Amino acid sequence: MAVYTKLDKEKINSILSEYRLGNMKKFEGIKEGIENTNYSIETDKGKYILTIYEKRVNKNDLPFFSGLMLGLSKKSFICPKPISNKNDEYISDFEDKKFMIVSHLEGKSKKNLSPLDCKMVGRESAKLHEITKNFNFKRENDLSVKSWRKIFDQVKNKCSKIHPDLPQLIEGNLIDVENNWPNNLPSGIIHADLFNDNIFFKKNKFSGFIDFYFSCNDFYAFEIAICFNALCFEGVKENLSFNVTKAKKFMEGYNEVRKISEEEKKSIKVLSQGAALRFLLTRVFDYINIVDGAVVKIKDPMEYLKRLEFHKNAKSFEDYLI
Repeated sequence: MAVYTKLDKEKINSILSEYRLGNMKKFEGIKEGIENTNYSIETDKGKYILTIYEKRVNKNDLPFFSGLMLGLSKKSFICPKPISNKNDEYISDFEDKKFMIVSHLEGKSKKNLSPLDCKMVGRESAKLHEITKNFNFKRENDLSVKSWRKIFDQVKNKCSKIHPDLPQLIEGNLIDVENNWPNNLPSGIIHADLFNDNIFFKKNKFSGFIDFYFSCNDFYAFEIAICFNALCFEGVKENLSFNVTKAKKFMEGYNEVRKISEEEKKSIKVLSQGAALRFLLTRVFDYINIVDGAVVKIKDPMEYLKRLEFHKNAKSFEDYLI
């Protein structure tokens, strides 16, 4: 989430006039995140989130995102629910951009998740995988292993300004990942961005996932690898350590709903290394390509060097749990 497109009261009211959401009471831009413009809106009928899709989002993917959230909501999975406009459409136009309004989730994210929180997230991510395996729509992961060298080529000559050793470190890990990436693991729709700011809790109970705009079809185990990176490291960026208790609890929750296979376990090391590389590369790209005038909180790419070091030195799945 971020604010690239600036809206005033008049423009918000113009947008709301196409919906049945009542009269606006207040609105506010949300600066967290980097992909799209987001506003929280409160009307006399409730609270909503307005998302305007910026250049990096392919408009052809929008029906996938709305269909996924609608499908999950119908199966009682807690996530934002798209709101239809007066033409019964979920995707609307604002000037030359597309936007969607979704329901507001109660609760908020936690800066650091406890082992018990991680168990809940493991269970809920497995539920998502089980629910979506029967959905008949797909979206390829355009930020999977085949895309990473292309991103690296765009930042290779500039990323040494962030850290002098960064080009060599990325190249070495990229070669490892490209040579060892698995071909045939259980797959389906994954969230693909389960960082703590996309996971809500209310009174220490899970209250939903948000921000489905990286969701796609990929290996279920890649979701686990992303969560290991996003949720299980702690400490200052120069000295991050992997919390095996959090990883163990995550897997306990996950296995209650969907059992991870032996083949998936064998691939966790390279998938985790690849997930760390994916977030390092996209953060480096965003750091180098800051949009002038945008209200956006850029995330530090350097947090991922210690993660990559841990994954590179891991020998097996057991290293993540013991």
